[in-house]
Amino acid sequence: MENHNFPQPVLPDKIYFKVGEVSKIAGLPAHVLRFWETEFKKINPKRTPSGQRLYRKNDVEIILKIKHLLYEKKFTIEGARQFLKTTAKESNRNKTDQFLKDLRIELENIRNIVS
Repeated sequence: MENHNFPQPVLPDKIYFKVGEVSKIAGLPAHVLRFWETEFKKINPKRTPSGQRLYRKNDVEIILKIKHLLYEKKFTIEGARQFLKTTAKESNRNKTDQFLKDLRIELENIRNIVS
């Protein structure tokens, strides 16, 4: 399987990032970030009462993944959307598999203790 890891800048240890900060981190104009919000539902910044966007660290990480897919891997927007959906499903499947393995080991340990 191809390695889809990519270099990612170290993000400041903050809860929220303003659009200008995200623009600088990602090296993208703010209008691109706003457009991507309409194309990728995973990017979902909170809004202040005045309407200012506040991106969470997870939003910034997704933006960086999308930038990598579109600009470096030359994906289309639809291709990037499908790729993110597929990798999210794989990640969830791997987490579930690991959880079940851990649960089985724990149950076997309990059975050994009570036997």
